[in-house]
Amino acid sequence: MGRITARWPVTKVRIGHEPRRRPDRLAVEEPLEIRIGGLPLAVTMRTPGTDVELAAGFLVSEGVITRAEQFRAAIHCGGPGTGGTENTYNVLDIALSADTPPPGPATARDFLTTSACGICGKTSIDAVETSSAFDLRGDETTVRPSLLVELPERLRAGQRAFDSTGGLHAAALFDAESGELLTLREDVGRHNAVDKVIGWALTRDRLPLRGTILQVSGRASFELVQKAVTAGIPMLTAVSAPSSLAAELAERSGLTLIGFLRGDSMNVYTGAARVAPA
Repeated sequence: MGRITARWPVTKVRIGHEPRRRPDRLAVEEPLEIRIGGLPLAVTMRTPGTDVELAAGFLVSEGVITRAEQFRAAIHCGGPGTGGTENTYNVLDIALSADTPPPGPATARDFLTTSACGICGKTSIDAVETSSAFDLRGDETTVRPSLLVELPERLRAGQRAFDSTGGLHAAALFDAESGELLTLREDVGRHNAVDKVIGWALTRDRLPLRGTILQVSGRASFELVQKAVTAGIPMLTAVSAPSSLAAELAERSGLTLIGFLRGDSMNVYTGAARVAPA
């Protein structure tokens, strides 16, 4: 349980040198089946560890829950074919509060969600966009550019597993006023890393995440914007580009979306009023 990296033998080849056999480390990728009350909901490929936060964040992103008290309990159980006698830690069964409606058919995934896709398996186009319980337009957060340009390096400095594998995405939550790092999570899937951050917040009853910044290690996709919106995060910053659909959703939702945050510059695609004058 909680394995993040695994050793693997590789043959190192360099021009002008003899091939050399040596051990290397890989990021672990394993399936996690999420169940609600014993009924399968979704399977996602993830890096093991903080599975409860991952599942909680997933349920927030899907619009199933918005408050900590709705997430009553979670337990790892034996996988299919084990008869319940062997706990593989790859099946997580969640109990919701009695007054929380179970997920509807539109939430259930018809097939495996890969580590590269957070909305794979949706049964219809209409089900892709999730309505948020939180309105970002009333969030008057403003952030200094001098603070924003520090975030990518601070995110990178906190990626302990990336240092040994080079194969993990990361997401971090910062306080927009003080710049304090609130939490950082890594995973083979960028959407999983964000779900873990949101799950961390839900289990500590911190939703909506007003006055915070979500910094991600890659690009800003539609799914990451949607997850930020459903958690009430007013600002999403990324080191790479957003997609057009991500920018459109951010604009509609009142989210400040920043891309190409590198060195001393950035592109502000939506919500520029939250970036204070330099």
